[in-house]
Amino acid sequence: MATPPALRSDRLRAWMLEGLSDMGKGRPSRPAEAEASAHGHKGQPWWRVMCLTGVDYFSTLGYQPGIAALAAGLLSPVATIVLVIVTLAGALPVYRRVAEESPHGEGSIAMLARLLSFWKGKLFVLTLLGFAATDFLITITLSAADASTHLVENPHLESALHDKQVLITMILIALLGAVFLKGFLEAIGVAVTLVAVYLGLNAVVVVSGLGHVLTEGHVVTDWTTALTADHGNVFVMIGVALVVFPKLALGLSGFETGVAVMPHVRGDASDTEATPAGRVRGTKKLLTTAALVMSVFLIATSFITTVLIPHEEFESGGKANGRALAYLAHEQLGNTFGTVYDVSTILILWFAGASAMAGLLNLMPRYLPKYGMAPHWARAVRPMVIVFTLVAFLVTWIFDADVDAQGGAYATGVLVLICSAAIAVTIAARKSGQRGWTIAFGAISVVFLYTTVVNVVERPDGVKIGACFIAGIILISLLSRLGRAFELRVTHVELDEMAERFIRDVGSRTPRFVANEPDRRDAEEYRAKKDQIRADNDIPGTEDFVFVEVTVTDPSEFEAGLTVRGEVMHDRYRVLTVESSSVPNALAALLLHTRDVTGARPHVYFEWTEGNPFANFLRFFLFGQGEIAPVTREILREAEPDRDRRPRVHVG
Repeated sequence: MATPPALRSDRLRAWMLEGLSDMGKGRPSRPAEAEASAHGHKGQPWWRVMCLTGVDYFSTLGYQPGIAALAAGLLSPVATIVLVIVTLAGALPVYRRVAEESPHGEGSIAMLARLLSFWKGKLFVLTLLGFAATDFLITITLSAADASTHLVENPHLESALHDKQVLITMILIALLGAVFLKGFLEAIGVAVTLVAVYLGLNAVVVVSGLGHVLTEGHVVTDWTTALTADHGNVFVMIGVALVVFPKLALGLSGFETGVAVMPHVRGDASDTEATPAGRVRGTKKLLTTAALVMSVFLIATSFITTVLIPHEEFESGGKANGRALAYLAHEQLGNTFGTVYDVSTILILWFAGASAMAGLLNLMPRYLPKYGMAPHWARAVRPMVIVFTLVAFLVTWIFDADVDAQGGAYATGVLVLICSAAIAVTIAARKSGQRGWTIAFGAISVVFLYTTVVNVVERPDGVKIGACFIAGIILISLLSRLGRAFELRVTHVELDEMAERFIRDVGSRTPRFVANEPDRRDAEEYRAKKDQIRADNDIPGTEDFVFVEVTVTDPSEFEAGLTVRGEVMHDRYRVLTVESSSVPNALAALLLHTRDVTGARPHVYFEWTEGNPFANFLRFFLFGQGEIAPVTREILREAEPDRDRRPRVHVG
């Protein structure tokens, strides 16, 4: 018997939104931790997770030597040494500190978000998320594009796959999305295999290249002679290398993903959610080992590619463009080994998007739904995988799967995130009273700020693309928040002893609440308000009221708990005081809670708000107050479809 369409649709929906119901209920809320919990995992050894971030970081060897040769020419090895110094003395200490300060994978964004509140904090976070999206999404598209370059330019396949690079790139991105739709923890094992094979093959190419350098000693002499002729002396060379260093910034790309995949790292048995010391220690080992391994390979590969490959081959259309080490593998070790190397490079470049996708799935659901700036389904992994995959398709189509064209955007995203990390740890060190670390991190921040500015000036397309991501995220976020404006977004209600006593007392009759905007809070204010409500609504004097006063805290917050305190003012007026990000939401939540606790249907009384209704709605949207009465009623209507159970709203 065929499965009914409705049942198939329900199954598909349940599969797509798997894990969504756990959000906000004390259960794992991050994709990594939710899936780990479901599979009984407590994380993976740090070296295995290093391979997960390594598919991004180490895979840059596929194109980094070529980028360095195009940017620095004969100075490529010197400029690469500068890059390694910045990596080990700058980026590594910064991200080791980031791992301490944000052990759940939030990275520098969470560190900086804690410094700002209200809307300026939200907009700042959205801006950083835009650059993070630029970094991670371009990682997916650029790596897939470079993988397709290796495939298309393989001597055995070049004629058959000519002009099909965009299609191949999209297929690779679709396959990556399919991996995440199926489940991701198992993919760590794939990453370990890919990294081990890829680094092993690169070691063979490096040893072979160094062997050719030793047997053909003239190549070094030719290189040094040309270097001296072009730049004169060592000091000029170092100066030029410092100037061109920002163009090599892609070699720093693995650190942000290293922190993003931190939730996968296995900690100690004594670790707690608040202080996962074992996870932090493992992540530091991960970052340090990856940086040291990459530094050795960067220096060795930049040297052998510079002295052994003619410069014109690095140019657009040249056989070494975007695939310098693959070129050497074919030239020195034959097409059979070269093809094996190509296959390994294609696989690791394709899978490099895995750590980037993990970073996106760790960051975006953490912030946007909490801010009310994404639908509820954005907390589930699979729908977000589909969204990110479709965006990657669009980016690939716009850039025509061109590796060089995407380099500027990639470098900009990487550098902005590293700058934010350096600034964040500088502030953290200063707050901790660590003068030495404050100065050191401050100096590192200056270096990365200089690098970012130079990169933006020379390749403004990167910041333009980043701005497009930022504008898109902010626009979609504000539209989403507007669409969710009338949701009941109070996660729980807590009453103190006096407030509970008030609720129990009014539950024995019709609960009647008066929404009051606190002013002087003297006896005359409450008496006048009470008389006005009685007159406006023709309520007998025998009926009693409880005043409710809501103070708006941070109106930019979307979801929060509600704490209600009771007090008796002037020995006769019962008042419930509430702090919330939104007056209507707080009142609606209190009314529904009262109904559920007492079984009685509560009534609430308002005055009409003076002023333009549209302006008042904007005040509610941005500042949590304004058009209180109709918005409270609409929130109640959305939260309780049954009119017979819905609290009553009166306006006079």
